[in-house]
Amino acid sequence: MNNYEYTFLVYAEFFVCITLFGLVINTILLKFSKTLGIRDKENTMIRWSDVSKPALGGITFFMIFLVSTACFGILFDHNELFKNGEIISLIGALCLAFIMGLADDAYNTKPWLKFFIQITCGLILIFGSLKTGKSNNIISIFEMDFLNYLITVLWVIGIMNSINMLDNMDGITTITSIFIFLTALIFLALQNAFQHYDFMIVLGIMGALISFLFYNWSPSKMYMGDSGSQFLGLLLAIIGIKYFWNSAIFETQELITSKQIIIVSLIFILPISDTTSVFINRISRKQSPFIGGKDHTTHHLSFMGFSNTQIIFIFSGIAFLSSLIAITLYRFGNNWSIFKFFMYVIYLLAIFITLFLSTQQHKDLRK
Repeated sequence: MNNYEYTFLVYAEFFVCITLFGLVINTILLKFSKTLGIRDKENTMIRWSDVSKPALGGITFFMIFLVSTACFGILFDHNELFKNGEIISLIGALCLAFIMGLADDAYNTKPWLKFFIQITCGLILIFGSLKTGKSNNIISIFEMDFLNYLITVLWVIGIMNSINMLDNMDGITTITSIFIFLTALIFLALQNAFQHYDFMIVLGIMGALISFLFYNWSPSKMYMGDSGSQFLGLLLAIIGIKYFWNSAIFETQELITSKQIIIVSLIFILPISDTTSVFINRISRKQSPFIGGKDHTTHHLSFMGFSNTQIIFIFSGIAFLSSLIAITLYRFGNNWSIFKFFMYVIYLLAIFITLFLSTQQHKDLRK
C-alpha cells in the first residue's frame, strides 16, 4: 500500500467514524437535555421558532475538534504537533471562543464581554503567528503590518458575529458552513496538503456538521447555540485567512488585492449578504444592529412564502454555485484582468441585491 492509498484509507475511516460519533453524541445529549442548554423563555435571544430546544450542538463540534486534533497527533505528527506555536494559538483561541459561547448559552452574557473575547481571539492568532515567524493566521493585504493586524482582528470579529447572526433558522448556518469547509477542503486537496493538520480538522468538523444536520434539519430537534456559532465562526475566520485571503494561488502569482477580495467574497457571500442587509435595515430604522430580530434575509424569504426547507435549498444553491466559481478561479484563474474582476463583482452584487431586496418586502411582519 503506497502513501496515497494509506492516507485515503485513514481519512475515509476517520470521516465515517467521526460522523457516526457525532450522531451518537448528539443523540445522547438530546436524550439527557430536558433542561440542559435550554434558555429561559424570558431571555433576549430571538429565533425563528418559538419552541425552546436544547442548544447543545456546539458541544459536539468542540468534542470532535479535540478528537480530530488527537487523531492527527497519533496518525501523522505525534512528535511536533504541540511544538507548533501557530497550532497552539489556534487551539487556544478556539477553546476560548467555545467557552465564551457556552457561557452565553448558560448565562446570556453581556455583549461587551463577547466583543472583548472576540478581539482576544484575534490577537491570540496574531501573537501565535508572530512567535513562529510566519503569517499564516494574519491577513496579508497591506504593506504596513499594523493594518494587516487590524483587518485580521476585524475579520475575526465580523465572521464570528456574522455566523452567530445567521444562526436564526433551522439548518441555515449548518449548511452554509458545510459548503465553506468543503471549499477549503478542496483547496487543501489541490495543494496536496493531505497530511496537514488543517485537512483533518476541516474533515472532522464537516463530519460533525453532517451529523448535526440530522437533528438541525427543519423541523429541528436541536440548535448549535452560541457555543457552536462562536466556535464555528472563529474556525471559519481562521480557514478564511489561511486558505482564501492568503491562498496558495498568491505564492506563485503576484498578490492582487482585488483577487483576494473576490475569492473571499464568493465563499462567504451568504453570511456577508445577510449581515450587511441586517445592518443597513436596522441602522435605517435607528435600531441597534446587535439586538436580535426576525428581519434577516431568511425570515423575509419565509414572509414571501418559502418554507424553511425551501430556504435551505435556496441557500445551498447559492453556496454551491459561489464555491464552484471560487474553486474554478483558484484552479484556472491565472490570468487576472479588470474585465474578469467586474464580471465577478456583477455576480456578487446580483446575489447581494436579490437578498437585500427580499428584506424590503413584508416589512410589517418584522418583529
